[in-house]
This record gives sequence, C-alpha cells and structure tokens, in this order.
Amino acid sequence: MTPRLLLRLEGLALLAVSTTAYFALGGTAGWFAALLLAPDLSMLGYLAGPRVGAAAYNAAHTQLGPLALGALALGAGPPSLLLGGLIWAAHIGLDRALGYGLKHASGFHHTHLGPSHAHAHARARRQPTP
Repeated sequence: MTPRLLLRLEGLALLAVSTTAYFALGGTAGWFAALLLAPDLSMLGYLAGPRVGAAAYNAAHTQLGPLALGALALGAGPPSLLLGGLIWAAHIGLDRALGYGLKHASGFHHTHLGPSHAHAHARARRQPTP
C-alpha cells in the first residue's frame, strides 16, 4: 500500500468517525450539510495570490482547528463547539479521502499528497498515447 493510499484511507476513517460522533452527540443533518463545505471558503485567499491562498487554505484544512474546538468544548465550552469541530474534521477527512491535500505555495494543484486528482487527470489527457 502506498503512502498516498494510506493517507486517503486515513481521511476516509476521519470522515466516518467524525460524522458518526457528530450524529451520536445529537447533531442535526441540516447544520451538518450547511457547514460541511464551509472550510473551502478559505480558497478565496487565492484571489490574493498563491502564497496567501495556500496559507489560508492550509489554515482551514489542518486538524489543528477542529482539535482546538474539541478541546475548548470539552474544557468548558458549549457543545456546539464540539459539533462544529466534528463537522470541520469530517470536511478534512472528505478532502483527504478524495485525494486533496495541503497546498504548496507553488500552486493550488501541488499538494502534500502529490498533484491533485483533477490536475493529474487533466495532465494525463494532454499526454499523447504511444
């Protein structure tokens, strides 16, 4: 099994566990659906260029944020923080399972998992077949 496949499977597990925990703790489907893609708003950072875009995207797509929300919620915060952290973690898991990783400043399609899935397919279509 390749490291890329292991990271994608790890993302799938994060998605499954986060989603299961969210609903087991009483989270609603409406809030889950409404907030699942919210971290992707960080892609707006690319309007300011690839360096800013990569920094904004990566800040919203590391597990540090969801873990911090969970820790705050378990400490003394409202349960909604934990539910929000679980949705955020589910989003990150979904991205990783689909092959989308943290971005390099060199471009949106250059990730810690290798070239993004869509970029790799587009590049393959441009390659002449022998």
